[in-house]
Amino acid sequence: MNNIYTELASRLLEVERVLRKMNCWSDITPSPEALTSTQPFAVDTLEFVEWLQFVFLPRIHLLVEAAAPLPQNCQIAPMAEESINRSSHQAAELIKLLESIDTLLSN
Repeated sequence: MNNIYTELASRLLEVERVLRKMNCWSDITPSPEALTSTQPFAVDTLEFVEWLQFVFLPRIHLLVEAAAPLPQNCQIAPMAEESINRSSHQAAELIKLLESIDTLLSN
């Protein structure tokens, strides 16, 4: 597996770990309608952390597993900064992780 895929897979697992530490991980999958939103980040149907868990992470995991072409321009961290209360250490850690994913995919 190419180094970028290995690095990305590691960061995706870290995102999941931080979401769990933040108590933002859910065992309840949103409705199919919520998951098929056409709005960026599914802002009309999901909370940002739900979008991360149920849309972003699964899609990028699939690309990594298939060694498929990755997005060339990723800007998730700015949305996280707008959507997440940054007062906790875990929130800052999550935003930093998302910034590193943005950088990795945008280079």
